[in-house]
Amino acid sequence: MTNLIVILLIVPLSLADETCNRDADKCEDNAFKVKHTKLYSITPSRSEPDVNISSALTLNDGVKIPIFGLGVYQAGSGVETKNAVRCALENGYRQIDTAARYKNEDSVGEAIKESKIPREDIFVVTKLYDDDHGFDKTLAAFNKSLGKLGTEYVDLYLMHSPVPDNVISSWSAMVKLRQQGLVRSIGVSNFGIHHLEELKKHSTVMPSVNQIEVHPFLQESDVVNYCKEEGIAIQAYSPLTRGKKLDHPTIKAVADKHVKTPAQILLRWCIQKNYICIPKSSQSSRIVENASIFDFQLSTEDMNVLDGLEEGFRTGRPKIQEPWKG
Repeated sequence: MTNLIVILLIVPLSLADETCNRDADKCEDNAFKVKHTKLYSITPSRSEPDVNISSALTLNDGVKIPIFGLGVYQAGSGVETKNAVRCALENGYRQIDTAARYKNEDSVGEAIKESKIPREDIFVVTKLYDDDHGFDKTLAAFNKSLGKLGTEYVDLYLMHSPVPDNVISSWSAMVKLRQQGLVRSIGVSNFGIHHLEELKKHSTVMPSVNQIEVHPFLQESDVVNYCKEEGIAIQAYSPLTRGKKLDHPTIKAVADKHVKTPAQILLRWCIQKNYICIPKSSQSSRIVENASIFDFQLSTEDMNVLDGLEEGFRTGRPKIQEPWKG
């Protein structure tokens, strides 16, 4: 099985059928005939017994994504974003998560280019904005993002949310982009079970990733379990609760026990849950601090204590609960 996967991974995406029309998601894609749940696992890049900042998760399409990255939500375009990305790359980060909505894709692209790190060594994530849903609009929006990033391809392209509508046509366009080799992997964000079920009814290609808000205070167990069964990786945004729970006594107690910060405890919980973790920050000291979570482990007791903090605390609009509108 391992040898088969290796063979599939080295087939260039650009060789896929580029003649697909709006029903592109129905085209045959032999790589996806491999049972996707068997590809969903953390693979340390070195021989340490535990994962590290260079470790990768193999997605259901065979693409490997770093388990830890930098989010640049609310980072201002220009110097602020460029400095944040530069600091992250210098400190071992190899995944950068941006979006059309963040209006800083150009700065992310410039920082990556200036880093002199080979493009193939950096995993770039960007997202389709809600206002750009629809087959043709999705293709146009992607080309705009690609131009701003200044790269030949995007590693992971996400549909930012299931609202307002035209999800199916947008997804078909994203499948086409992947088959053309412009995108290595495609996924979604803020999708609930009902959204994913509807998508499955209309497409033979399931998302590789569902990026949702996840932390001990909002664990989304039903969605997480569904995604696990379907071989969809969870990418956790707002893993630090936007700072709103860093003073929680339980978090502080676990932090004191390990001589770590509350932020590091929340991030370590995320990693040990097998989630892809993308904390956002534009401050160099915090970017470094956030990455310093691979030199300790939370015990089973620690994890159980943190798991007990579930209270449905959400930091943003619950798009994951929005009704399906196609």
